[in-house]
Amino acid sequence: MAHSPRGWTGTRTPSGLKRVRQAERREAINAPRRTKAKTLVTKTLRIATGQVEGDATVSLAEAMSALDKAAKVGALHPNTAARRKSRLARKVAAAIGGATVQTAAKITKTTGTAAAAKAAKARIAAGKAEKAKGAQTAAGKAKAAIARAGRTDVEMTKAAPAAPVAAPRTRTRVTSKAASAADAAPATKAVPAKATAKPKAAAKAAPKAKAATSETPATKAPAKAKAAAAKAKAPAKAKPEPKKKAQ
Repeated sequence: MAHSPRGWTGTRTPSGLKRVRQAERREAINAPRRTKAKTLVTKTLRIATGQVEGDATVSLAEAMSALDKAAKVGALHPNTAARRKSRLARKVAAAIGGATVQTAAKITKTTGTAAAAKAAKARIAAGKAEKAKGAQTAAGKAKAAIARAGRTDVEMTKAAPAAPVAAPRTRTRVTSKAASAADAAPATKAVPAKATAKPKAAAKAAPKAKAATSETPATKAPAKAKAAAAKAKAPAKAKPEPKKKAQ
């Protein structure tokens, strides 16, 4: 087993450790070449746009030479070097022609936070509007036209003045009991009270009714109580002894 520190978490085999040493050595050789090529590309663009003084043609040749060397040694992929050379030549030609060219690798934001948020909301609203239109077919167009017509009708009804509404008539419900009572009331009032019995019989019946009303259970109760009290006060009579029979 290969000797490695106790805290080492990478490979421990001899071949793996050798690959690690090779990668470190190559990185130390190739990184400066990649950095030099990128620096020359940026310098060429600045000279072409007029930010830095110098000859754009000479600087362009130096940048392309650095890219070729980096691709030859293996610091860059040949296709990557070719793509960067092509972009650099087009940008230099555009800058010499007077067009604006981006010189930095990353775009720096020039808008503020509020402006960026506003632009994002506008993009979202535009996207929603495009989705709401539907497919650009005959059916989609017809559906959009129907929806538009409905919206215009609603707007017209809202804008038109409202017509006066008549007050609703109030009707009182008559229940069956109330109806029967209303029907029966006039009949009883219209018919005069007739004496069913003769005058003499009515006169005879009047004293009997008075007597019956006078002798109520309230008047009878005290009489019964008095009789019971009198019986209680009276001495009990001695019963006669039975006579003895003569023998």
